[in-house]
Amino acid sequence: MDSSPSLTAEQLEDLVRLLGADVVLPLSANERYGSDMTEDLFFPPDVVVAPHTVEQVSQLLRWCNEHRVPVVARGAGTGLSGGALAVRAGVCLSMERFNRIVSIDEANFQATVEPGVINYVFQQALAEKGLFYPPDPSSWGSSTLGGNLAHNAGGPKAVKYGVTNAYVLNLQVVLANGTVLWTGANTLKNSTGYNLTQLFVGSEGTLGVITQAVFRLLPLPTHKVLILAPFGSATQACASVAALFKAGFSPCALEFMERDAIEYTLPYVPDAPIRLEEGVEAHLLIEFDGNDLSALTEQALGAAELLTEHHGAGAVLFADSEKDRESLWKLRRKVGEAVKTHSVYKEEDTVVPRAHLPELLAGVKEIGGRYGFRSVCYGHAGDGNLHVNILKGDLSEERWTSGLDPAIREIFALCKQLGGTLSGEHGVGWVQKGYLEVVQAPEHIELQRQIKRLFDPNNILNPDKIFPSSPAL
Repeated sequence: MDSSPSLTAEQLEDLVRLLGADVVLPLSANERYGSDMTEDLFFPPDVVVAPHTVEQVSQLLRWCNEHRVPVVARGAGTGLSGGALAVRAGVCLSMERFNRIVSIDEANFQATVEPGVINYVFQQALAEKGLFYPPDPSSWGSSTLGGNLAHNAGGPKAVKYGVTNAYVLNLQVVLANGTVLWTGANTLKNSTGYNLTQLFVGSEGTLGVITQAVFRLLPLPTHKVLILAPFGSATQACASVAALFKAGFSPCALEFMERDAIEYTLPYVPDAPIRLEEGVEAHLLIEFDGNDLSALTEQALGAAELLTEHHGAGAVLFADSEKDRESLWKLRRKVGEAVKTHSVYKEEDTVVPRAHLPELLAGVKEIGGRYGFRSVCYGHAGDGNLHVNILKGDLSEERWTSGLDPAIREIFALCKQLGGTLSGEHGVGWVQKGYLEVVQAPEHIELQRQIKRLFDPNNILNPDKIFPSSPAL
């Protein structure tokens, strides 16, 4: 990796003159912005800039482009692929002050928001008006909509409603040269030229900086029914997922958690209405939503019957109260955090067609056995997205830093073989870029590089991300 020189004192003073002392944060802030939720990585920037306006973002990018200074846009720092780490130092562009819900258009079921708005805050504001924005990653209580856009985030409800890109109508972006533009139109249909809006969703800040987004919305479902099904075999739990859909059930969420995931997390959710019985190796958390409570209850009862009578599930727990429902969801959303406090880990965000989940899970465990590591697996089983947490445990530092590479390559090769890929929602970022070639052909990668060069010819926007190697600045 080519290393960018640190900003000079004169350049720092230049930034203060250009943007104002309140926008350029004290250098003492650099350390706080040097890490995210990705393993234990640490890359402090040379300076953190937190603008208030689109004009300031434009001025900053124009200055960085002219001086060939790398700039990394950052939301809440909840990413799991190192996408917001300043691996070449330079400028960290914090979008935390872009935190306004600009408007909620109830007549057209649309909302215009800034990227620093927290997902959960947005959800609550919409719920008060009977509106609904489905993408809800596990970090929804802290992750920003800008970060969700950058990685095309999904979450539990993706199985029924789709991921972030299904709700984006239009984006205001600032390009590397400072140009400000809107990518589309605030319409449900748009067949006017190339779809630049979707190009920016999932681009991880490598093509431009999003400063506003227009989302389409849905009516808020009035009822939800949640069940928890235990299984004596984790692969059996995975195998039952496709069977549920084949039988005609349409859950809004279908989550998988193996035993260790729940065991590590229960201490953080002491009121969860669950006991880990002997012989239970995995659970499926299944939710149905809609406006007819009796119909939803009938679906949940039917799903429970199918799982217990034909797919080896034990006694199915119904969340009879809102408190129990919230506790079970809190348990699921805290798994990643709980595993991280138990051990340093590498999280691989694998995804395959859901009918192949049993093969993926079995393959992960077999690869772990050969390479000597333990893994804790959980994820969005309904859409085939399995989070594989490889635990450091007693592995030596050398084994941890370099010895696991062949094993991770085998896991991604298995995903490819099963018709999947290496990331469902966390992005490629810094930690997965060396594996991109496992799942994409050289021609595929080169085409993406060409797009990057077109938008960012000086390679200042989040350099050294996504691709196995990047041109020198």
